[in-house]
Order: sequence, then C-alpha cells, then structure tokens
Amino acid sequence: MPHSQPDALSRSRLVLGQDALQRLSDSRIILFGTGGVGSWCAEALVRTGARRLTLVDFDRVCPSNINRQMPATAKTVGRLKVEAAAERLHEINPEAEIVTINEPYNAETAERFDFHDYDYVIDAIDSLPDKALLIRRATASTAVLFSSMGAARKVNPLGAAVAEFWKVKGCPLAAALRRRFKKEGHFPARKFRCVYSDEQPRANHHTDEATERVNGSLVCVTAVFGFTLASLVVNDILARTNNDATNV
Repeated sequence: MPHSQPDALSRSRLVLGQDALQRLSDSRIILFGTGGVGSWCAEALVRTGARRLTLVDFDRVCPSNINRQMPATAKTVGRLKVEAAAERLHEINPEAEIVTINEPYNAETAERFDFHDYDYVIDAIDSLPDKALLIRRATASTAVLFSSMGAARKVNPLGAAVAEFWKVKGCPLAAALRRRFKKEGHFPARKFRCVYSDEQPRANHHTDEATERVNGSLVCVTAVFGFTLASLVVNDILARTNNDATNV
C-alpha cells in the first residue's frame, strides 16, 4: 500500500508533540505591527501551527517596505498591510482564523483592546509612547507579553538575543523606554522578555529619506527578530505543556 502523505504540520508535530501543537493551535495571539519584525513573526507562528491570530496595524504597503516586510511585494503596494498579510497567511493555512484590525494602537484606541481575551500579546511597534502604553497595559493583563526592541540600522543577525526587559543592554530603544517609565513613574506591571541586539546602530547614509527621520533596516535582521518572537511563544507553550504533563 502507498505511504500516506504527511499533513502540513507533520514536522511541527514531530518536534513539539501533539499536545503542545494543539495548545499552540488553540492559543489566542494578538500581534501589534506587521512590518519588518511583526510580519515574519506572524508567518512563523502560522507555519508552526498557530491558528488564532489577530493582526493590528494602521499602515499601507509602500515601495520602501519591499526590502524587509512579508506582505510587501510589487503587487501589494497601496494595500492595507494587515489585509495583505492575512492573505499570505491564509495561503499557508486556509483554515487559520486571522482577524485584522486596521488602526493604530495609541491612547485613543487602547480601551478597545482587552488583553485578558488573549493568551499572548506580541509587541512589534515602533512608536515610543505607543509601545510604552502597550507594554504597561499588556503586563497588567493575564496575557503573556513578548516585545521587540530596536532592529533598525543593524546588519548582524547573529546579534539577536533574548533577555528580560530590565536586563537588556546596548539597545537604545530599550534605554529610551526605561527612561520614559522612570520619568512618568508608571512602570510595567510585571517582568517580560524581549528580543534585542546590542549591535550599535549604524548611521543612515544621507538620502532624502534620512532627512525625514526614517531608519534603514534589513530583512536579514528584522526577520530574525520576528522569528525569535515566534520561538518565544512556541517555547513558552512547550514548557507549559511539559509542566502540565509532569504534574499529572
């Protein structure tokens, strides 16, 4: 008799086991930012077995996104990033439950998000005040938060590392967040882990874009940050599954 064909998640199942894979499939995950970091995190999660994913981003695909963002191609320029990303994710798993929210996360919209409804919150946004707000509100919820620090103006993917936020060293974005929390006297409710790199950011070469305060960035770095965020979710689920099995 011919051998049966493996399903799309057979390789994930071999590594994680059915119980952890089912837990990943059932987990409710909300991801803020579908750019150079967040979009690859979303793809890695769905390819691994996540099925219930909410994408939050207000932006549209532009030509300068093509060098590093999953939903950005010559054909998607002008489209909403969350819609282009969701289309890509449904091509990977047509049965995935992808919710798209086309709006920014900021002080005006924050009340619309109840993080108690999710198992994981993934922060891949750039705006300092909005990032600080997201971190404070997510850590005050029952959800697990994983956050990306700065990936722009870096060229070495081997510099990507994971640390608890207050132990992150050499990252200007993390330092700016810590200064903001201390100045405002309003801190995260609990500890959380971050993806970061202590590689010192390179100066932008002088271009018209540089004068507009945009930063250069490369997919070989931003995608590694995104994949690492996805791995944090997967490994947290694996650890919880193994712990539950041990305590039975």
